[in-house]
Amino acid sequence: MILHGPILYGANFLKRETHSPLQLPSSAFSNIAISELFSAIRKKKKKCSLLSLSMEFVLDKDQHIHDECSTLILPALSIGNVGQLAIDLLVSSSRAERIGYLDDSSVLPCVGNDAYAPVPQGVLALPLEAYESLSNALTLVQQRSPIVKGMMIEFAKNLADFAATNGKKHVVVLSSLDSGRRQKIDMSSGTQIYYLSSTSPDGTDDHCEKLGWKVLQEYNIDQRRWKLLSSLAEGNSSEDASLFEDELLDEDYYPSLPFAAFFSCCKAKGLKVTCVLSYCSEGDNIADSLQMADAVCKLLGLNPKKLSGNEGSGWLIPPSWKTVYGPPSDMSLY
Repeated sequence: MILHGPILYGANFLKRETHSPLQLPSSAFSNIAISELFSAIRKKKKKCSLLSLSMEFVLDKDQHIHDECSTLILPALSIGNVGQLAIDLLVSSSRAERIGYLDDSSVLPCVGNDAYAPVPQGVLALPLEAYESLSNALTLVQQRSPIVKGMMIEFAKNLADFAATNGKKHVVVLSSLDSGRRQKIDMSSGTQIYYLSSTSPDGTDDHCEKLGWKVLQEYNIDQRRWKLLSSLAEGNSSEDASLFEDELLDEDYYPSLPFAAFFSCCKAKGLKVTCVLSYCSEGDNIADSLQMADAVCKLLGLNPKKLSGNEGSGWLIPPSWKTVYGPPSDMSLY
């Protein structure tokens, strides 16, 4: 994920405790050693109740969860980071406010500068952050680092627990798919949006069909890997979740992706879940993320031009995207 300044890693990052937002000078990442930075974080932390055996939800100071924000939108890491970029757009354009962060032992630790502030103020950006847009009744989770190998199922279960515990009625999962895996290409229009819904056993949804989207044909609950995933999500399988790390057959590609784990675990919790999917290739995926963010608005009946409450403003590009191609070239070289 794109952050202002370098991302710093630590083995014991924010484990089982909480802190209020830590303010650092804008130059902090250049003049504070990593060990000193994490020492500063630990001094700011306070005790917090445990959400589950391996995940905590930590509210920022003076923040709380609003019941009316009952739709949860989150990315599933995949090729091109399209889901994460779309979340960036939704958070920035809706002017959503950070309410806290999720700390899970399955997520690799990282830290960076605030991704949404026009001018970096030294507020830490963390691996899993929760935002709310009251005016749009949305809760958004941004994920900035990958999952530890072999822990995807456990992580998906924890996120499903978080959604159920906090009264979310609809979970929307955003994910890209490798265009090299696509069997059929529809050249009659632009990017085709695909979907997968929990509203029916075969994954179809009338509302999504009316939007012109196509159900993911590769979803087959009787296929061995989809079946294993569903069984693991329901806690009925004695098989090891690490089997998902074995060598994949072509038919195993889709159920091996993070979105499939989120879908199965949220469905097992009785939550309504819709996966919004699009094919892409690795590269400049900004256009893909704009189309996915548009698709989310169509799904939820929102107007992108009114997300921030100011009609006509359209999508607000996050300041962190200025660094997407790295620093400019040194003109003295030319």
